[in-house]
Amino acid sequence: MRLFLGLDGGGTGCRAVLADAAGTVLGRGQGGPANVMSDPDGAVAAITDCLAQAVGGHDPAQIRAVLGLAGVNTSGAAEWLPARLGLGLGQVRVVQDAVTAAAGALGAADGIVAAMGTGSAFIRQLDGQVTTRGGWGPILGDEGSGNWLGRRFLADVLRAEDGFLPQTPLTRQTLERHGGASGIVGFARAATGAAFGAEVPHLLGFPDDPAALRLWDAAAACVADYIEALQTDLGLPVVFSGGLGPVYARLLADRWQIRPPLGTPLDGALRLALTL
Repeated sequence: MRLFLGLDGGGTGCRAVLADAAGTVLGRGQGGPANVMSDPDGAVAAITDCLAQAVGGHDPAQIRAVLGLAGVNTSGAAEWLPARLGLGLGQVRVVQDAVTAAAGALGAADGIVAAMGTGSAFIRQLDGQVTTRGGWGPILGDEGSGNWLGRRFLADVLRAEDGFLPQTPLTRQTLERHGGASGIVGFARAATGAAFGAEVPHLLGFPDDPAALRLWDAAAACVADYIEALQTDLGLPVVFSGGLGPVYARLLADRWQIRPPLGTPLDGALRLALTL
């Protein structure tokens, strides 16, 4: 019996689902952070564990798998990762998480997806062709993502401490929470993308704070620029996916025809596995 497996992995964690040809779920798995660019060894360990949970007692040789992962476009993982899994899966395809995000959010329909999580990517699906923008990783890209917001926000807190920006209740609370400016610097020195992204709930907890409003305005402008670059006057519907998707859907509600996602990136990975 042919089986199908989809996996979605990024800076926060990874999830996998195993199903038969009718879509009946036979197994699930969950694992730790899986960014193959920023931490390839850790990603391999997390992905392997997650896949093993989902496979369970089923014959791995009968499984066709699609893995949608953050960092594939800059790491070459599509070539080297399948051989490192060591699970004996019958067929494995590794793709950028933007591809599975589009497949999950849009199905087979045309549209644009803004995948907004710990990282970010922007995808246009048109006439069966997928075009991506952004997704260049936590240091040089991923605009509007949780990691990007956290980095920008803590930099603004330090600028406020130096007197270049006004202090607000949110900036003062952040300084106190981290034990002062030196604490922020120490935190940032070793922080992962997910750790920077953990600043976002604090931003959301102060919705009217000037520091939060300034940052959300800048983030929304960046996200809008990417979407406009993919629109090119096509008038395509826009879907916001990922943990921050609802935030940007609200911030940019009047810009385009916005639709809810049909499914998750994990749904997209399984959908692509079924078509291998």
